[in-house]
Amino acid sequence: MKNVKINSFERLDDLQTKNNLRLIQNPDWFCFGVDAVLLSHFASKTVKKGANVLDLCTGNGIVPILMSEKTDAEKIVGLEIQEAVAEMAERSVSLNNLEEKVSIQCGDLKNAEEIFGREMFDNITCNPPYKEATGGLKNSSDTVTIARHEVMCNLRDIIEVSAKCLKPYGKLCMVHRPERLADIICLMRENRIEPKRLWFIHPKKSKTANIILIEGAKYGKPKLFLEPPLYVYEENGECSKEIDEIYGRIKLSCKEGKNK
Repeated sequence: MKNVKINSFERLDDLQTKNNLRLIQNPDWFCFGVDAVLLSHFASKTVKKGANVLDLCTGNGIVPILMSEKTDAEKIVGLEIQEAVAEMAERSVSLNNLEEKVSIQCGDLKNAEEIFGREMFDNITCNPPYKEATGGLKNSSDTVTIARHEVMCNLRDIIEVSAKCLKPYGKLCMVHRPERLADIICLMRENRIEPKRLWFIHPKKSKTANIILIEGAKYGKPKLFLEPPLYVYEENGECSKEIDEIYGRIKLSCKEGKNK
């Protein structure tokens, strides 16, 4: 393993993937959960060989790092507004010797067009803050608040900048809450991103969905496909066979949400 600095307040997690990927995390900020794993799985289905991929709100870099193994993308860039979080993600990239494929950029996603250029990406992924700025309890930690609440960006910002940065017919994949689905679809269509795939994630068969994943295509034709629903847990509390298959050899946790 490459000699990379790991601070005393951080932990190193073995993702137990075929390429022995590892991730540096700070438990006081946030730790990834099932939403990040599902997003990397869902998005990887339409990432073609040689694609350029942008991950907005990248946080600790879990989505780009997982997608480096799941796809044949040429380049995957993670954009993170918080400097300390971006620096930690950069160390995870270096730790895994992924510098040729994955990079981390510190910056405001609202400036992504200026940072990267217009229509530069084949795919964009995003695990955004779920809570509106005025909704829910604010955490005392600024880092956690920014990760959970729309204080630095909102849905409109994410979808508008994705429309600018995606190539024609490029794909935007997002994970979010079901109660924001109408907002997501309206904003996508307003920005000429046509919703194409929708996936409902349920805690178990007896519960309503609490996570959605949606993919839209820039300038795509209207036609929305529903993926079969996924149930994270069996009724006895064990992770379902389907979620275990998606995780592959990742056995850290089925807990919901890295920072939501």
